[in-house]
Amino acid sequence: MKISIERAALLKAMSRAQGVVERRTTIPILSNVLIEAEGAAVSFRATDLDIEIRESMPAMVSTAGSTTAPAHVLHEIARKLPDGATVTLDDAVGDGRLEVTAGRARFTLPTLPREDFPVMASAEYQTSYEIAAPALRRLFEKANFAISTEETRYYLNGVYLHAPEATPPKLRAVATDGHRLARIDTDLPEGAAGCPGVIVPRKTVGELRKLLEDDEATIAVSVSETKIRFAASDLTLTSKVIDGAFPDYTRVIPANNTKRMEVDAADFARTVDRVATVSAERSRAVKLSLSEDRLTLSVNAPDSGSATDEMAVAYTDEPMEIGFNAKYLLEIAGQVDRENAVLLFNGPGDPTLVREGDDDSAIYVVMPMRV
Repeated sequence: MKISIERAALLKAMSRAQGVVERRTTIPILSNVLIEAEGAAVSFRATDLDIEIRESMPAMVSTAGSTTAPAHVLHEIARKLPDGATVTLDDAVGDGRLEVTAGRARFTLPTLPREDFPVMASAEYQTSYEIAAPALRRLFEKANFAISTEETRYYLNGVYLHAPEATPPKLRAVATDGHRLARIDTDLPEGAAGCPGVIVPRKTVGELRKLLEDDEATIAVSVSETKIRFAASDLTLTSKVIDGAFPDYTRVIPANNTKRMEVDAADFARTVDRVATVSAERSRAVKLSLSEDRLTLSVNAPDSGSATDEMAVAYTDEPMEIGFNAKYLLEIAGQVDRENAVLLFNGPGDPTLVREGDDDSAIYVVMPMRV
């Protein structure tokens, strides 16, 4: 195999590939990227056995063929080469080596047999549909912060993507770690009705962002009970889904919270961040004291001091006090795209519902804490 490719194209492909490749693995071939050249195109494929990413692009192919090379090293080489360089990859040097040249720079990398590279078995996908990249990106980006990192509850280590029974029909993403929950809706794409609900793993959600950078792109989504595939033009991401049952999240979304506070989302985030400066890092507890059109935020950390701040809000119900983890409030406030956030309370011991203005296509639930 011998190809020539622009440095920018190689860097882009390797940036995506090396995100999938594990730096530490007991299976040496998984540290490599599979390079396949044929016709006037080259493809790069990387996998960790749970996720596979494949990207094709135009290249000058002198000799067709395939080989594998260390993904992270090839990425670093491409990153450090000068802009505008043309990179040549040639495995005809013998001794199981790949020669990488660009101008006067020359590198020789070890390769492993192409036959050893695992290719994810193709699945029979039950449902396939197309969705605009911005709509799919919104679903995952807004839910991503609430994914659990506790490995014991592995079924919470991802985003639950499904089409619930709703009028009008919706495609929904849900994530929760037991302390906060995000539920994001978009219009149901044509062909997505009856789509099996799947839990998309946290790592896949992170890698998917690279696929959704182009606002003009349309993503083809294929879903089975064990795999999900996202494809856009010459880039395909295939992932196993988490084998587990996502809990009934509807039971923890409060329906009868009547105490309503409306607040400027950006000002609220800044005020929470200010008073949390003195809070104990472990709990970062902040107390919200509500009275008519007035919110007082306070922190009392015996070892590091105390802080209070006030802001004007729209609130007309009876006074109340409630405590939250400051980090959770900041993360939710950071998701609000509209100017105002609406917080709906019931009592100091009950979960709080957060909306973006009057829009219920994105709702968040946060559990209170003692302060």
